[in-house]
Amino acid sequence: MDTKEYIESGILELYVYGLLSETENIEVSNMAKNHPEINNEIIAIEKGMVALSSSFSPFHSVSNFEKIKAKLELKHSNVVQIKPRNWSNYMGWAAAIVLLIGIGYQYQQLGQTNNQMVTIGNEKEKLSKEIQLLEQKNKSAETSLAVIRDDKNTVVALSGQAVNPKSFAKVYWNKETKDVYVDARGLPEPPKGMVYQVWALKLNPLTPTSIGLLENFDRNSQKIFAVENADNAEAFGITLEPAGGSLSPTMEQLYTLGKV
Repeated sequence: MDTKEYIESGILELYVYGLLSETENIEVSNMAKNHPEINNEIIAIEKGMVALSSSFSPFHSVSNFEKIKAKLELKHSNVVQIKPRNWSNYMGWAAAIVLLIGIGYQYQQLGQTNNQMVTIGNEKEKLSKEIQLLEQKNKSAETSLAVIRDDKNTVVALSGQAVNPKSFAKVYWNKETKDVYVDARGLPEPPKGMVYQVWALKLNPLTPTSIGLLENFDRNSQKIFAVENADNAEAFGITLEPAGGSLSPTMEQLYTLGKV
């Protein structure tokens, strides 16, 4: 085998990393002694190993590492012969450990960065939802104030009835636009599967017309509900009905009633 084939066989890298047997170490040492190009290749591999270790090791003292590097460079400045040394075994393992520690450190840092990015993303999403909720509440509050302050609205007070005398509500009715808003803060929370239904009433003869349901009662913090328009109403009433509403009011569940 000529020197070129010997160099390309990979045995010199194994020699530098300390992975050869004692017999193989002696063989490489003799080849390096007799062939300058092989000796030069070994020196080049060792220098490359030192440079690679420098780039990956975040833990070693800079001064100690530079001393080791300087000794390696000084050792090979005037070398013409290489003798088998046990230090090559230790150096190979040390370089491998340094490389693994460096990669592990960078992987750990990457993992921490990814976790921080996920946390920031979750916090951003949470903050976005909170802002949307505040905007909705603010819009609801503005609507409520606009309804209460509108001088064109007729305010109809609805008092509690036999099923719940403590109940009360208000209807804000604009006779020009026919818009109707219900302030239901005086009504108790409806039972599960039930909903409040609002009725516009003609009194003679008694003719109820459904103008809407007070749905999502628990989610409406202002308890101001917009319902359908009403025309020529003489009274308003609110009954408790099964979810989805009823075609006619359940009079036994009449909670509030008030004349215009």
